[in-house]
Amino acid sequence: ITLHSDIPIASGMGSGAALSTALVRAVMLGAGHTAEPAEVSDLVYESERFYHGTPSGIDNTVVAYGMPIWFVKGQPPEPFVPAHPISLAIADSGIRSPTKETVGDVRRAWSEDPARYEDIFDEIGRTVLDARHALEAGDSLELGRVMDANQTLLERLDVSSPVLATLIGAARKAGALGAKLSGGGRGGNMIALVDDRVMRPVCDALAAAGARRVIVTQIGGTQA
Repeated sequence: ITLHSDIPIASGMGSGAALSTALVRAVMLGAGHTAEPAEVSDLVYESERFYHGTPSGIDNTVVAYGMPIWFVKGQPPEPFVPAHPISLAIADSGIRSPTKETVGDVRRAWSEDPARYEDIFDEIGRTVLDARHALEAGDSLELGRVMDANQTLLERLDVSSPVLATLIGAARKAGALGAKLSGGGRGGNMIALVDDRVMRPVCDALAAAGARRVIVTQIGGTQA
């Protein structure tokens, strides 16, 4: 089987889950079996265990359901709709960084100082909840602030990198409402929340700062 994809590999964009989902659905449909999202997600999770060792379950769930979801490990996914469409500029650092390695490093650090890391994990959990509230309220300024706060916490986990910091700083300076790394960190991609007014300046700034590629995408909303 030969596959072609525009999704950067080992870069925090869920390329493994996307590939596995496509293959699982193809096999299921070829066998005449209905590819229900929950079943597809469970099967893809098993492949993610092979790739990452202890995957979070986020990538396989989001890709299998194909929509924004509220994910809590061990609970059924809860779809939700942002109040307004949001635009993201995604910049590829060009550095491959397998999630499995980063997760392993964080796990080892946690085992040496669990209290410190549990505090950071709790703070990250609060920023995620704040992000959901901002999305549902259509508050882009608050969402950008939360993204920046999350990036600071990820830096405390030592999963950022100088290259990512340069790209994030360039996006913010060019007018992004917020910016953070994506996925496991250490390389891969970063994302910046932008509006139409600053989309081009932010993309140009990311390219000038060394991004190998900049992709613009939109997460839509249908609520008034």
